[in-house]
Amino acid sequence: QVQLVESGGGLVQPGGSLRLSCAASGSIFGFNAMAWYRQAPGKERELVAQIPRFGMGNYADSVKGRFTISRDIAKNTVYLQMNSLKPEDTAVYYCKAVRGVDAHWGQGTQVTVSS
Repeated sequence: QVQLVESGGGLVQPGGSLRLSCAASGSIFGFNAMAWYRQAPGKERELVAQIPRFGMGNYADSVKGRFTISRDIAKNTVYLQMNSLKPEDTAVYYCKAVRGVDAHWGQGTQVTVSS
């Protein structure tokens, strides 16, 4: 059973930065793709960024130029660097890993952007 554990969330002021981490229980190289989603109160979960096994990441329009998804295969970890944070980025952020038809989710980490 694949386990994904997110960390790095917290409270940050507008304009600040955070780096989220998603540590997998096994090698991430076997996943077709890994992604970060977020869900704000009263809203549906939305895709923030994803990175395929081979290739570069792609992003939601709302975070392009501010967020960067990356991975460290040796550490079995995917990251989300978030810069120039805005109050509307406030949400629970979830990590997702896809292998074939199977999708695995982490438990989420809260990000709050507020002064």
